[in-house]
Amino acid sequence: MIELTAGQIEHRLQEKQELFILFVYTPLCGTCKRAASMLEILEQTYDQLELGQLNINHYPQFAQKWHIQSVPCLLVFQKGLGTKRVYAFHSIPALYSLLEPYVKRDKHVLTIKGE
Repeated sequence: MIELTAGQIEHRLQEKQELFILFVYTPLCGTCKRAASMLEILEQTYDQLELGQLNINHYPQFAQKWHIQSVPCLLVFQKGLGTKRVYAFHSIPALYSLLEPYVKRDKHVLTIKGE
């Protein structure tokens, strides 16, 4: 995952990328660490999946703007618009199922590395 600033995120949203996925966390949150581990496994396993991450402690105004109620939080943006917000990180297969429709809409199909 790529650590981003709020400014970099706003720039990406203004570019209206087809798909932008952001993981919002705090460094002392144990659940955030577990969720980050699951997302990193997905990112390493699937070629086209790229995730940004934001330490919300440094950008409280971002949390207010996007109405982030708690961390960890996964935000899915399509063409600059927030389309999905996830607070529950149950398992890697559950996260894959959640992200798969968005990635396929982005003209990329998740493929397992090495295939």
